[in-house]
Amino acid sequence: MDNELYPLLFDPVLKDYIWGGRNLEKLGRELPPDGVIAESWEIAGHEDGTTRIANGRFAGKLLTELHQELGLDLIGSRSAWAQERGKFPLLIKLLDANRPLSVQVHPQDDYALAHEGNELGKTEMWVVLQAAPDAEVILGLSHQIGADEFRVAIESNHLEPHLHRIAVKVGDHICVPAGSMHAIMGGLLIAEIQQNSNTTYRVYDWGRVGSDGQPRPLHVDKALDVINFAQIAPALCPPELLADEAGVRRSLLCQTDYFVTERVEMAEGATFHGNCSGETLEIWGAIEGEVKINDVALSAVRFCLLPAALGDFAVTAVSPATLLRSYVA
Repeated sequence: MDNELYPLLFDPVLKDYIWGGRNLEKLGRELPPDGVIAESWEIAGHEDGTTRIANGRFAGKLLTELHQELGLDLIGSRSAWAQERGKFPLLIKLLDANRPLSVQVHPQDDYALAHEGNELGKTEMWVVLQAAPDAEVILGLSHQIGADEFRVAIESNHLEPHLHRIAVKVGDHICVPAGSMHAIMGGLLIAEIQQNSNTTYRVYDWGRVGSDGQPRPLHVDKALDVINFAQIAPALCPPELLADEAGVRRSLLCQTDYFVTERVEMAEGATFHGNCSGETLEIWGAIEGEVKINDVALSAVRFCLLPAALGDFAVTAVSPATLLRSYVA
């Protein structure tokens, strides 16, 4: 199997939610001539959007088709739980928050399984690629509050004082465990690494209406079931240096039960040697500069999937480069 596998590139799937804009063109995405685009699903194997392989012998196959064909050779033995549910474990997106997203929360795995069919929960993280000078996100609550009082605040349209805001800038990362009350505010371009789920419980949408002229639905009862009311005024976590040698600097950004994400900064000509031994896939995203992963060129901003049974691989910086590296712990 090893000699058939290689680093996989994908054609993205675009989503036209109302809070989007045209800013994904700045990241090299080819957008339709009219309208707004909110998300580019870069590596996705979900019923709401599945990406096609763009290179090599598997070109033209959907990720879900390749997953069905390769199984754990694609996703790795650490994701056997996902394999049992017929799920690809992760989903990679680019987001153009031209306007604020709704205030929302995502469920944990057990709640999603009980209430949303075979859907996964949704723990996620964000990396800020571009930001307006006053950009911010909502994460957690500003003070102690109970579910009943929170419901009253929603119903009385007085929720904002209870939400914790954090100023963010280019390069910041934000870890968002399932159960976190959150919103990405306007003026941000973000890379998102998340569990493979599209379940969102919306509690507040800034009084706006959808494309049909009607308010978008809220999911208050389910949201109140899963909100972590103990998450009060969280701060951004600083990166943790893992290694810095031979022109390759690796820092830990987020470590969750479902994925680990590192930032890898590489000097021109530097090489990182790795091995996909069958335990986990790896997803590498170039957010600055250009690299080659084995014989596959990867330039900003684009993501590449390394199958779990790939074996040895080498990432070589063609220019100074910054990458995101995600895998299953």
